Amino acid sequence: MNDKPFLNSELLVEWSKLTPARARVEIREAIEQAKAAVETICKVEEPTYENSFAALEASGAAVMRGWHRLHHLSSVMDSPEVREVINELMPEVVIYSSSITLNPQLYAVLKKAAGLPWVAELSEVKQRFIRETLCDFRENGADLSEEQKARFTEINTKLAMLSQSFGEHVLDSTNAWEYVTDKETELAGLPESARENARQDALAKGYGTEAAPQWRFTLQFTSVQPVLTFADNEELRSRIWHAMNDKGTGQYDTTGFINEILTLRAEKAAMLGYEKYSDYVTARRMAGTGMTALNFINDLHDRVKPAFEAEQEAIRHFAEEQSGTPMPVMKPWDVAYWNEKRRKALYDFDSEELRPYFPMQGVLEGMFSIYSGLYGIRLTQKPTACIAEEEALPEGAVEVWHPEVLFYEVHDEETGEHLGSFYADWYPRDSKRAGAWMDCLSCGLPPMNGNPRLPHLALMCGNMSKPVGGKPALLTHYEVQTVFHEFGHLLHQLLSNVEVESLSGCNVAWDFVELPSQINENWCWESEALDRFARHWENGTPLPAELKQKMLAARNYGEASFFMRQLCFGKIDLELHTFTEKYLNRDIEEVDREILADYRIDLTEQANSCLRCFSHIFNGGYESGYYSYKWAEMLEADAFSRFAKEGIFNPATGRDFRRCILSQGNSRPAAELYRDFMQRDPDPSALLTRSGIQ
Repeated sequence: MNDKPFLNSELLVEWSKLTPARARVEIREAIEQAKAAVETICKVEEPTYENSFAALEASGAAVMRGWHRLHHLSSVMDSPEVREVINELMPEVVIYSSSITLNPQLYAVLKKAAGLPWVAELSEVKQRFIRETLCDFRENGADLSEEQKARFTEINTKLAMLSQSFGEHVLDSTNAWEYVTDKETELAGLPESARENARQDALAKGYGTEAAPQWRFTLQFTSVQPVLTFADNEELRSRIWHAMNDKGTGQYDTTGFINEILTLRAEKAAMLGYEKYSDYVTARRMAGTGMTALNFINDLHDRVKPAFEAEQEAIRHFAEEQSGTPMPVMKPWDVAYWNEKRRKALYDFDSEELRPYFPMQGVLEGMFSIYSGLYGIRLTQKPTACIAEEEALPEGAVEVWHPEVLFYEVHDEETGEHLGSFYADWYPRDSKRAGAWMDCLSCGLPPMNGNPRLPHLALMCGNMSKPVGGKPALLTHYEVQTVFHEFGHLLHQLLSNVEVESLSGCNVAWDFVELPSQINENWCWESEALDRFARHWENGTPLPAELKQKMLAARNYGEASFFMRQLCFGKIDLELHTFTEKYLNRDIEEVDREILADYRIDLTEQANSCLRCFSHIFNGGYESGYYSYKWAEMLEADAFSRFAKEGIFNPATGRDFRRCILSQGNSRPAAELYRDFMQRDPDPSALLTRSGIQ
């Protein structure tokens, strides 16, 4: 290791040395070095691939490496000091980044290089990299006038700051709320795992004792979901629902950010010649235009709506019948509760019965076994240590940022090559952002020019059910699907075999990037696959056949409602970014109700707009792209039909998926990669058929 932990290119990261003070110095130093490297390229008179496009890619690697590591700390170990340095450095990083594509001398060198005869002699991947790079320049303002370039940089800087502030407000409003009770009667109906989690959470925060327990509830999903689904105490459900509803309001109001972000995005798109921001975003994606994506969402809505309304009416009727109370309109905090009751009545299936069969370690081992066989890889867990900056790392251990973080290496089974490594951080804490995600820390490269393979380094994070009461972490089936999902993203990165870093791994069209993750969720529903990992945490007995059949029978229960929920997010995202002018400077609740009027049922209270804490599109890069979840789900439902036909553990099919999809990154257009695997274009009906809606 060296003395610049934010910038060093070693595979493993010295997390204890990533301090805000170092970030200030090292990232600024990297920016200056990158600027100097760009100036060298600008002076090139006889461009070659190495001194133009390759040199440009290498020039900013250290900046992005350091900035990425700092942002990761913000996601998993948030603190006032980390926030301060991010907000301090962000304008400098954005201005540097914008200056690349807005540099006329650099652009001139690249255009000259792209027109020279030697380009035709390059590999297809490098030729694609040249084309994609020039597109990046054009889409980031390279053809603008000098006056416009200054404004373009100003917009990008402001957008970065607003997005960061939006995310901070959402996190702070999540952490600002808690409910602590010493009345066990309030917990009626809650699964034992949820009770124990709330009790231990209270103890950790100084509430109650072992002899006189108290229970703490928060707005973390693992706390909210059991209450809304199982708690018999309506007052508790209402309290949690209203608290969730208040996220992004009051002291942490996000609505001002929303209007300003939308305004700036629209201006940015217009500067580049796009009538709609959604067209700017989707131009190089599979959808091609914002209206194509919006029509995709609208078409699915029309096909799903009858089933959605029937499901919701069935829940209302069941609740009315079981409670003996007229419910012409349901309360929003009652819907999930009665939905679960109805599921249990229809299928004699209580989803909590599954938990003992999904211990985290068993799920991971089974998952690794499945994909090791399919893709010809070997996964090995390594010992880890979380140390202070001045401490020595134990021999043989890999340093991690928190004691709960795990670390693995991935090798090719046939060649023995080290393909990549990854960290896994699965449990919630106050300093960690919500949700689940995969990210790449450093991108590997295949063996080239006599050099050995350079392994990838990535991570998976989640907020799953924690170990409680002396038991290991016992997951819900939904959490199991989330683990498989993120592992799909991870494999897309670690199995990438592309010679140009910018085209490697998950750097693909946004509406294609969810294919490798969402296809993995299918193995969570296949009987043979469940036998690999669904085993009781105490004695290793497999999931009982009767319980498994109940779970599989109930698979599509409520599917139309979940489907419609996803369409809601895709619809409001695309509407705002396609018809921005129509919605600017209006009350956010009015806008929400107008756009989603046909996507919801009547309830006694409508929730505050989802936009208030919609981090995906205001702080997560999914703006004009949330539709991609359903788009990719359409792709994966169709692609999985090949696995279903040829065998879900068939190594030949798995190797084909690795060769055609996982290894390819963005080396070719997504539609071509899909056709390589399926030998045809996708069949959109596969998704609705699998969901039981068509």
